[in-house]
Amino acid sequence: MENRKIRVAITHGDTNGIGYELIFKTFAEPEMLELCTPIIYGSPKIAAYHRKALDIQGNFTIINSAEEASEGKLNLLPCFDDEVKVDFGTPTVESGRAALKAIDRAMTDFREGAFDVLVAAPLCNSNIQGDGFKFPGHREYIETSLGNSKKGLLVFVNDSIRMVQLTHQVALQDVAAAVTKEKVEEKSTLLFEALRRDFNISNPRVAVLSLNPLGKDGSWGTEENQAIIPAVENMFDNKRVNAFGPYAADVFFDKGYYKEFDGVVAMYHDQAVIPLSILSAEPTVKLLTGLPLVCTTLYADNCFENAGKNVCDPNAFRKAIYLAIDVFRNRERFQEPLANPLQKLYHEKRDESEKVRFSVQKKREFNKDAAQAKRPQKPQGKPDEEGNKE
Repeated sequence: MENRKIRVAITHGDTNGIGYELIFKTFAEPEMLELCTPIIYGSPKIAAYHRKALDIQGNFTIINSAEEASEGKLNLLPCFDDEVKVDFGTPTVESGRAALKAIDRAMTDFREGAFDVLVAAPLCNSNIQGDGFKFPGHREYIETSLGNSKKGLLVFVNDSIRMVQLTHQVALQDVAAAVTKEKVEEKSTLLFEALRRDFNISNPRVAVLSLNPLGKDGSWGTEENQAIIPAVENMFDNKRVNAFGPYAADVFFDKGYYKEFDGVVAMYHDQAVIPLSILSAEPTVKLLTGLPLVCTTLYADNCFENAGKNVCDPNAFRKAIYLAIDVFRNRERFQEPLANPLQKLYHEKRDESEKVRFSVQKKREFNKDAAQAKRPQKPQGKPDEEGNKE
């Protein structure tokens, strides 16, 4: 890697929203410019309007290309010349179009290697209209723009949990049909790989939640028996993913079992986002992983109700930048030994001793007949206060 600071591209988001307020407040801290070289993809006129309306400091340097970005400065790259009316708090087709132009220019520059990571300011999907299409969201649009047929994975990250959803934008009544063995394995594997590559965890432990609560007789539902349990067994037995579960969500979070794992696979939206909000006072950030581009954004709504009021806390946006930089550096470290691998001189052995919490039997001896008659309430659980296995 060149001896230079990491270049962070920042799209300005919806121009009637809080993007410029977050950007200016974030880089009001001198330490941020020591950490990275920011490149705002946006509009100098709109940036100046926000700065004046909010009465905040926000000095920036206008550049004509990302290559001109200077260290120690807040660089702004104009993405369009159109006059765009700013109407704080009201998403419009015009403001959505301005957000899309910034993303398009950023993706073009990334394909040319002009920056290292992308941090996206909030926008509103519903008001972004292109030529014959409706904006599907950052993840889907970036996947299409990269054009390499790879699918990304959204990981919710805070100081307590790293969480992914098995289903995405699926109505609750359709979730059960969407829970399949193949999808559980796919999402668990993507999370496992992301934890190794992006978070520098050598052998991550992945917990898979159940869809249904545990029955009074200790039995699981159809989705657990036909999809989740077979998926977890297959991943573990084939030594592809250090996966455990299923775990009933209420017990898993209430008893603090999530602290024993590096990542969690939730089945649907509310099962994931409610614990994220309750278990940590720190803000949650979304990481788009599994793609060549490292992209982060806030886990929050677009906050239009706060636009133009100078009341936004930049802490979450700052954490999104930190996370993007950390992931970029971790990926570089992960790739270094793969570039010139040494011959393996020994075989790694799994630690299957009793010292390992949530330990798993060597062959995962789930006798089918016995399992139906006497399945433990929480597979691979830990002892309760009385010493009994849960």
